[in-house]
Amino acid sequence: MPLGVLLFIPYRALEAATMDGLARAGYTDMTIAQARIAARIDPGGSRVTRLAEAAQVTKQTAGFLVEQLERAGYVERVPDPTDGRARLVKLAARGHAARQEILPALAEVEAQWLAHIGPERMAHLRETLTMLREIADPFLKDRTGLK
Repeated sequence: MPLGVLLFIPYRALEAATMDGLARAGYTDMTIAQARIAARIDPGGSRVTRLAEAAQVTKQTAGFLVEQLERAGYVERVPDPTDGRARLVKLAARGHAARQEILPALAEVEAQWLAHIGPERMAHLRETLTMLREIADPFLKDRTGLK
């Protein structure tokens, strides 16, 4: 099986667990596409263009998804302090609350993986994926100052 597919399958399992965790907590109005955008919002806020790049969608698609999230109360748009003409998308209180509901679901999946492959392989998996991120994540430099 191609490596990309092998990486994609567990990622989709994490996405499904995320959406299940949201639904169990009563957040049934967020779609997977909206969640993919919301997950990429930086703590200080993000411009729609950056969200589009990070989610690998068009600016129009990202803008549409942000509008939906804003109407549902998950995000808000605020002035960008570095450019008065621009706006940042930030998580609103409801978005922060929803994000907290996801954490137990993700921890549950990681615990299942840990039980299945063991602590040594899990540590190696995390280390290997972290190393691959150094060359594969185009946004790593912006967030950490690396590269």
